[in-house]
Amino acid sequence: MSLIELSDVHFAYPGHDSVLNGATLTLNEGERLSITGPNGAGKSTLLRMIVGLLTPDSGRVTAFGQDRRVEDDFHEVRRRVGFVFQDADDQLFCPTVAEDVAFGPLNLGRSREDALEIVDNVLCSLDLMHLRDRVTHKLSGGEKRLVTLATVLAMQPEILLLDEPTNALDVKNEARLVEILGGLELPLLLVTHSPEFRQKIAPDSYALEKGQLIRL
Repeated sequence: MSLIELSDVHFAYPGHDSVLNGATLTLNEGERLSITGPNGAGKSTLLRMIVGLLTPDSGRVTAFGQDRRVEDDFHEVRRRVGFVFQDADDQLFCPTVAEDVAFGPLNLGRSREDALEIVDNVLCSLDLMHLRDRVTHKLSGGEKRLVTLATVLAMQPEILLLDEPTNALDVKNEARLVEILGGLELPLLLVTHSPEFRQKIAPDSYALEKGQLIRL
């Protein structure tokens, strides 16, 4: 069964040439796919379109078997799809790590007691409990990246979208990220410039060229 479908999607930012020119992609249950391409090719644009942060000029976005066209259609999608942004600072905004990780569950209606239990479970599973009470903006770039993943996993997503997740990671933290993602049984879409990381996490790939997705 297909989970996400982009069908003949076209998109241009105001005042610029088209970024997407008929891009088509399907993510099925149990599938892990990578999207490669040069800077500015539209890779991040595609991920944002899946969760409704951008709207295609034409074409169709389908998630979990339903067409998604207007803002209300995407509320369910954002509950079920975890999106790790390219820049961790776009995603972390609470004073401490624990508060950032708890934000999603609380926003989904969980009690504070439940949310704090989820915080501890997720941080333990990722071996990040030593960061629990740290001030978020004082973390290193690599620590922020892993905490961002924790905030997403705390919402128990059914799909992961990962936009350049190895940004700011040193060798040790990148190895830890590979270990974490390898242990998750979640379908995912990965945007990365790292062939080595792609090969370990999602070797089945599309290239985004001239606004279209080509299966490699």
